[in-house]
Amino acid sequence: MLYDDGGIACDDHALIIRRYYPWCGAKQVPYSAIRSMERRPLTAMTGKWRIWGSGDLVHWWNLDTKRPGKQVALVVDLGRRVMPVITPDDPDAVERILAAHRG
Repeated sequence: MLYDDGGIACDDHALIIRRYYPWCGAKQVPYSAIRSMERRPLTAMTGKWRIWGSGDLVHWWNLDTKRPGKQVALVVDLGRRVMPVITPDDPDAVERILAAHRG
C-alpha cells in the first residue's frame, strides 16, 4: 500500500475510495481510468459539511465524518457525469501518487 488513511488508499494499481457505496463499500479506480484531478479548497459552500452523498448529482462524496475539519478536496474526473470527490488526510501525498501513476 502506497497510502492509506482509512478512507482513501492508493496501491500499485488503483485509487481505493472506501465507504463510497452504501451497499458494497469501496470503489476501486484504476489509475488508467483517471482523466484528471482538480484540487479545491473545502469550504461551507464547496462541501465541507457534506458527510456522504451528493447535493448536485454530479459530485459524489464518500462517507468521511472527519471532512468538516479538513481544508482540501480532490475531484476525480473519470470521464463520466458523476465525479468522485475525496478528502484524504494527506491530499499532497495522494496527488503525488496519482500524478506518478497516471504519468
